[in-house]
Amino acid sequence: MSEGKRILGAAVSIICDDRGRVLLVKRCDCGKWGIPGGLMEYGETLEQTAVREAKEETGLDIAVDALCGIYSGYFSRTTGNQPITASFIAHITGGSLYCDHVETDELEWFGADSLPEIYSEQHKAMLADYFSGTRGVWR
Repeated sequence: MSEGKRILGAAVSIICDDRGRVLLVKRCDCGKWGIPGGLMEYGETLEQTAVREAKEETGLDIAVDALCGIYSGYFSRTTGNQPITASFIAHITGGSLYCDHVETDELEWFGADSLPEIYSEQHKAMLADYFSGTRGVWR
């Protein structure tokens, strides 16, 4: 392993609406869009991480429906760390949309043909797999 670099567990939630769109968050740190999610906390499962991060970043309560894939071949441009990220497909069970303006600046629904600039190659791959119907992928 490279000096000072870490392998990190993470999870994201592809939250879908009844029109086939996904909810994306505009990140405060770079002004670009991504899938709600983040790093695991000690003792959590990947599913619990996805649910917690969705609540923190969007204000929504969600339930996980399926695993889209596991994405491990990507590296952070800023830290050099390697996140191993589970991408889950989820639906809303409660809550209401909320931006904290600390992690997320905006929330918006996007279809496959209207995606904004996505902040990471990992998230681009996840969205491409989701919209193409690819499931059970690992990269």
